[in-house]
Amino acid sequence: MNLLRRKSVTDLQTEALTDHSLRRALGALNLTMLGIGAIIGTGIFVLTGTVAAVNAGPAVVLSFVIAGVASIFAALCYSEFASLVPMAGSAYTYGYATLGEIFAWIIGWDLVLEYALGAVTVAIGWSGYVVSFLKDIGIIVPPALSAARGTVVTLADGSTITAIFNLPAVIIIAIITTLLVIGIKESANVNNVIVFVKVAVVLLFIIGAAHAINPANWHPFIPPQEGPGIYGWSGVMTGGAIVFFAYIGFDAVSTAAQEAKNPQKDMPIGIIGSLLICTVLYILVSGIATGVVPYKELNVPDPIAVAADHAGMGWMSSLIKLGAIAGLSSVILVMLLGQSRVFWSMSRDGLLPQFVNKIHPKFQTPYITSIITGIGVAFVSALLTVREAGSLVSIGTLLAFVIVSIGVLVLRIREPGLPRAFKTPWVWFVAPAGAFSALYLMASLPWRTWERLIIWFVVGIVIYAVYGVSHSKLASKE
Repeated sequence: MNLLRRKSVTDLQTEALTDHSLRRALGALNLTMLGIGAIIGTGIFVLTGTVAAVNAGPAVVLSFVIAGVASIFAALCYSEFASLVPMAGSAYTYGYATLGEIFAWIIGWDLVLEYALGAVTVAIGWSGYVVSFLKDIGIIVPPALSAARGTVVTLADGSTITAIFNLPAVIIIAIITTLLVIGIKESANVNNVIVFVKVAVVLLFIIGAAHAINPANWHPFIPPQEGPGIYGWSGVMTGGAIVFFAYIGFDAVSTAAQEAKNPQKDMPIGIIGSLLICTVLYILVSGIATGVVPYKELNVPDPIAVAADHAGMGWMSSLIKLGAIAGLSSVILVMLLGQSRVFWSMSRDGLLPQFVNKIHPKFQTPYITSIITGIGVAFVSALLTVREAGSLVSIGTLLAFVIVSIGVLVLRIREPGLPRAFKTPWVWFVAPAGAFSALYLMASLPWRTWERLIIWFVVGIVIYAVYGVSHSKLASKE
């Protein structure tokens, strides 16, 4: 039993050229917008203030720069793989081609957790913002239908009611699942509109609040250290580890490689372009927020709204909520897109049951995996409060970064002569730096997160041993 059997990169490239089951409809702009859609969520509206107030002060700008640099290492490695092996499946497919089947299964199972739980937590957050926004315009969603089952909600008159399930979360998952079944081009077009709305809100804040900057609020730029991770350079670095999670999402672009018109050229543009655009926006927003409001006053759930109030833009509060709703909507879309494509790739390789490996005859989408993913995510987001899912999503993403960074080096050694449309620059520095920075951030996560990841992996290994090993198409070829 060869658990380290690998897929040939040449075979994968041939398959990418001949397999037309998925519709190649995405250009560089669509892919870049998918990346921005995945990255800009509540991170820019929440983490900016909390990290400035608690960890870095005005130097939160440097925290975003550090996190952006750490992310670009992984992005460069993803870009090489996505242009070299333009197949759905992202890090799962890359692991299959470089490290072997058992590692591919582990990272595929990990991505299932990452994207599914990511969509769950974002759907719950989306529900909260939508309920608040609708309340602003006079529409009241019954509390019993807007929170996790069993949650005790206190009403305005002081009485309490127990929630039945989170209806808005189910609705948004159903809408996006339907969109993903109908078509990748249609999904991308809707995502483009959503991204336009949320980027417009961010730019409106940047332009509208810039005049209210008081340079005195930036002094001292790096406050004197008060403890481990509290101000000083220690706080800047801790802040970098925290805001790194605001960048998570660009890796999901690579799951759409098999639906890109010209993946060799367009995938690197989409991955790196979206990351650079978001990094610039994060730096500008954090710089302006700390210039308008003294940093210690930003430890609130809505720091950008507070900064807008200080800048005389109180009317922007509802717009910021709208931007957050738009941001979360596109994150859900890209998470569900990525999860369904990973599922589809694993079933195509025989590691999961074949009934999910079906393409819709009209829409050319993996509709069975999209529907299964949507039902599972809607069920969990309707009934559960996922408090620590964010950490699980982060550790899953970081593990994927480690695998991809190592995989690029392995393939450079094993098959140096492969024609590479995009080559990771300074690969002997960039790839190890990507792997080590991701490992460092994984090590900073609490042990409870590791425990849950280990439990998830044990379940996955059992499934692989019972089903995947004997049904693997690569094994049957051998």
